[in-house]
Amino acid sequence: MKVLVINSGSSSLKYQLYDMTDESVLAKGLVERIGMDSSILTHKPADKEEVVEVSEILEHNTAIRKVIDKLTDKTHGVLASVDEINAVGHRVVHGGEFFNESALVDKEAKKNIRALIDLAPLHNPAAVMGIEASEVNMPGVPQVVVFDTAFHQTMPERSYLYAIPRVLYSKYKVRRYGFHGTSHYYVSLAAAEFLGKPIEDIKIITAHIGNGGSLTAIQGGVSVDTSMGMTPLEGLMMGTRSGDLDPAIVPYVMNKEELTVGEMNSMLNKHSGLLAISGISSDMRDITDGWEKGEPNAKLAFEMYEYRLRKYIGSYAAAMNGVDVLVFTAGVGENSAIVRKAVCDNLSYLGIEIDEELNKIRSGDARRISTPNSKVEVLVVPTNEELVIARDTYRIVEESQA
Repeated sequence: MKVLVINSGSSSLKYQLYDMTDESVLAKGLVERIGMDSSILTHKPADKEEVVEVSEILEHNTAIRKVIDKLTDKTHGVLASVDEINAVGHRVVHGGEFFNESALVDKEAKKNIRALIDLAPLHNPAAVMGIEASEVNMPGVPQVVVFDTAFHQTMPERSYLYAIPRVLYSKYKVRRYGFHGTSHYYVSLAAAEFLGKPIEDIKIITAHIGNGGSLTAIQGGVSVDTSMGMTPLEGLMMGTRSGDLDPAIVPYVMNKEELTVGEMNSMLNKHSGLLAISGISSDMRDITDGWEKGEPNAKLAFEMYEYRLRKYIGSYAAAMNGVDVLVFTAGVGENSAIVRKAVCDNLSYLGIEIDEELNKIRSGDARRISTPNSKVEVLVVPTNEELVIARDTYRIVEESQA
């Protein structure tokens, strides 16, 4: 089976084509600036030169058609025809309480994804556009939706409910949902496999830290708590998101600065975090460079980021009454030895001890960075959300056709 994995944004579309016989990536690419006359399609087939094409792509139907054209191109393609695509898997950010696992696309699934647009106004409409564009361009090809929130549907009420009038949950489903679930699921399984232990027998804290970031406490093989909330704004300090703050700050600042709801939302999501404190960048590489050059605001941004991250790790160790494995993943988690060292050096009370030389090694494979004496295994595990989507798509389509 060949599976096309699609991550559809409002003005972009990422794709990867998998051959599920060996889970190899046949091609991948990105369509940028959808809706403009100078859209960019970057197509990278395996073992062939990358191709970049600039053209007018005004909506997702055209974007998918252009992707198929590239996948089946005689020179740059990897397929003889579109008929070789056996299934399509879509990343969908919000599954709410409708979806606790991946699902086959049908009328009911699309209706429920649309019903959640209030909870994910930027992401779910784009996912629907990607699904419908795939239906137009690949009629009859089964499609599967894989949700960022689904892995966290195992959280108990004490973890997901907020201490506000319960009627708000009953009427509007105001609760913690959590995100990055596909990544937390993948790296927790990979960590257990790396250690040769059943995932049900170990307490794991997974740190998915990139421009966005979240932590998850995993016990008995399931998510029991996670740092993002009803939206991806809650939790850790991130690249441009504030993370946790006193809710009373919102009306206070809105009143003082005469801000609209939209302006306040934009400030907290797009103009806060590392960017706001450093005044330099939302990118951790720029922050660490600035710190090394003696920039005081970059140093403060780094210290705040590390402190928040460490606090959450400590709180999840308390929530699970211990921790056996700490996993770092995503852009910062996989690549920033400085962040990992700063966090782990301040978790010595948990018995964490890292090997500084192992920590400095950069690799595309899962690896241990803790010492033999460390009471907690500390791992760096590269995430692969696209592979999870491809695997779920393959499994669900196979089951539906059995």
